[in-house]
Amino acid sequence: MRADAPVALVTGSSSGIGEAIARHLGELGHRVAVNSSRSVEEGEKVAASLPDAVYVRADVADEAGARALVAAVVQRFGRLDVLVNSAGRTRVIPHHDLEAAGPDVWRDILDLNVIGTWQTTVAAMPHLAATGNGTVVNVSSIAGSRTAGSSIPYAVSKAAVEHMTRLLAKAVGPQVRVNAVAPSLIETHWTANDPFFAPIADYVRQNAPLRRVGVPQDVARAVGHLLDATYTTGQVVYVDGGCHLL
Repeated sequence: MRADAPVALVTGSSSGIGEAIARHLGELGHRVAVNSSRSVEEGEKVAASLPDAVYVRADVADEAGARALVAAVVQRFGRLDVLVNSAGRTRVIPHHDLEAAGPDVWRDILDLNVIGTWQTTVAAMPHLAATGNGTVVNVSSIAGSRTAGSSIPYAVSKAAVEHMTRLLAKAVGPQVRVNAVAPSLIETHWTANDPFFAPIADYVRQNAPLRRVGVPQDVARAVGHLLDATYTTGQVVYVDGGCHLL
């Protein structure tokens, strides 16, 4: 790995979509910072398997944690070119069960999905701007623009991330581009083993134009595309096999 290779920080990258993004960016020649708040052993294994990577444990929902994460990455590599905000959480709550989606659920989801994305981006922005070609990619969801999703608080959080993406793109150009990817159902260890997602997967396989459920690598490739799309900013790219057309 070249000493001047670009550096990418991928939050929430010890497993699932975040791990696939971290691995793909490593394949593309980036030095990668892997992050999680709890899965330390898994995160360390991902970092150890990449050509030039480091694992940093931090909870980006905590402002001090987000700032410490960015500082640790810059101290390790001397720069930061790419930030992928992949850390997120949800609760599976039927949309009609309003009482179950209480204030504590809202705070828990918004603290990480929205505020965590915001404060990590703010901490990273001076370093991204210093490169003159910095890039932020936020991981949203098709639930951010449709009446779908594992819960109403989750869907609302992703709608907020998408509008944040557009607002930031307008505010921080031309030094930094900001885009988002919006997957539909992606088959991870979690979704494959939760019965809530089984009928959704069947519906997607039968009705989506591409007739399959996505895999984490689909999202990773879309992120890689946005890094190359140097005249693209403020966009939300569906990674959904055409589910948004249904």
